[in-house]
Amino acid sequence: MVVTAEDVRKLRDKTGAGLMDCKRALEEAEGDQQKAEAVLRQKGLDKALAKGSRKTAEGVIISYIHGDGRIGVLLELACETDFVARNEEFRELARELAMQVAAMKPQVVRPEDLPEQVVEAEREIYAAQFADKPQNVLERIVDGKMEKFYEQACLFNQPHIRDDSRTVDEVVKDAIAKLGENIEVRRFVRMELGQADE
Repeated sequence: MVVTAEDVRKLRDKTGAGLMDCKRALEEAEGDQQKAEAVLRQKGLDKALAKGSRKTAEGVIISYIHGDGRIGVLLELACETDFVARNEEFRELARELAMQVAAMKPQVVRPEDLPEQVVEAEREIYAAQFADKPQNVLERIVDGKMEKFYEQACLFNQPHIRDDSRTVDEVVKDAIAKLGENIEVRRFVRMELGQADE
């Protein structure tokens, strides 16, 4: 299968990946655009995992106000260099994440950020609700309920507001692969009129 420059351009326009990465992905996928996207996504995830331990000393703090000033979010998105911190795609990601926090009300960034006592209390509630089930079934039910709890409570586990077929974690990993730097949501604060801190 011969990969044409037009094929490479289409894939690059769609994914934002580098020309050579697009060409290699198309060759690996034998010219199939969808398979090539999957190849790029997988390679991007591999790159994101490799960059995950690199220090993030730059970034941006972004504010988002919604509902005639009734909901406000401050979010800190960190990266490795000021070059990426000034990049429009990076800033757009920060805006989207702040909108996600405003709309979906997560409590923390990742499941490991939840206090252990909160996680144990949730597990105990679900175990009590289904106590009549056999132990092996009960464990699977509780694990499934905990996954749903994490989808509500943890930003990275939530379906992305613009594309609910992907999680916020996947969107951030795609940005890491595309921008070539580690990106980290350090913290956020969500405020809503009439709702006190819990």
